Amino acid sequence: MTATARAHPNIALVKYWGKRDRSLNLPAVSSLSLTLDQYHTTTTVTWDTSHDHVELNGQPVTERPLQRVLAFMDLAWGANRPPVTVVSQNNFPTAAGLASSSSGFAALALAATTAKGVKLSTRELSILARQGSGSACRSLWGGWVQWQRGQRVDGVDSHGAPLAGPNHWDVRMIVAMISSGPKSIGSTEAMIVTEQSSALYPGWIAASETDLQVARQAVMERNIHQLGRTMEASTLRMHATMMSAIPAIRYWTPGSVAVMDTVESMRKEGLSAYFTMDAGPNVKVLCRADEAEQVAQRLATHCERVEILGAGPDAYLC
Repeated sequence: MTATARAHPNIALVKYWGKRDRSLNLPAVSSLSLTLDQYHTTTTVTWDTSHDHVELNGQPVTERPLQRVLAFMDLAWGANRPPVTVVSQNNFPTAAGLASSSSGFAALALAATTAKGVKLSTRELSILARQGSGSACRSLWGGWVQWQRGQRVDGVDSHGAPLAGPNHWDVRMIVAMISSGPKSIGSTEAMIVTEQSSALYPGWIAASETDLQVARQAVMERNIHQLGRTMEASTLRMHATMMSAIPAIRYWTPGSVAVMDTVESMRKEGLSAYFTMDAGPNVKVLCRADEAEQVAQRLATHCERVEILGAGPDAYLC
């Protein structure tokens, strides 16, 4: 009763921020993402062990993170769950705004159900993974993936859906690593504060659907300028809602701003670079493949390091 799965994180280009149902991780808005190569989470699940045990990157998981994983394992098994051992490894920084939970719960959903002897469709796995981490529902697929908000109260129409595969468009996502340490406030807590106190939050909801439709068209037409402009607007609106929350939530650091300024300067020089940020200080920059090395070199002076990534594959069994 053991299985091992690997999934890759995804970066939302049109952002997910806010929930219409917190218990089921149902989003307030739809979103669009790109699954990345190179970065990955590899997870082994063994059912019916002597006791519950979860470890990440060689260290035992405890307290709230442990409770979160075990609650997800209750969902994956159902009633009368046996003890389980979960061993997971990220080859990139955890809880640093690099979407480690997206790959983590996608890999966990695939490994847990396979080890149980149940074969779910990718759509069913996406619905399950979403309940562990919302963005995980997109990491079951490679390439360009949409997460539809859905309308149903039970959430069965809120899941990932592939828009285009990893070979659809030869672009690169450059990660400008400002800090590899844990972020100051977790995404879930930051979302709650934003929803409850930001005067800009209703405007964020209202603009998101238009952003999604424009971005979808840009992906299908391989129009990096249209996608980039929409991507930047989405991330800036999302962070504006956080900054206007009470108390204000600000993930930006001087390094983050320097990277964004550099990206804007490069565009004026004719390069096709556009930035996005999640809940953390690190900046991701989308650009044409043939310009990636040049863009990365320009960003390197403002970061701990830069990494050039491409579009990644579907989640799979190891």
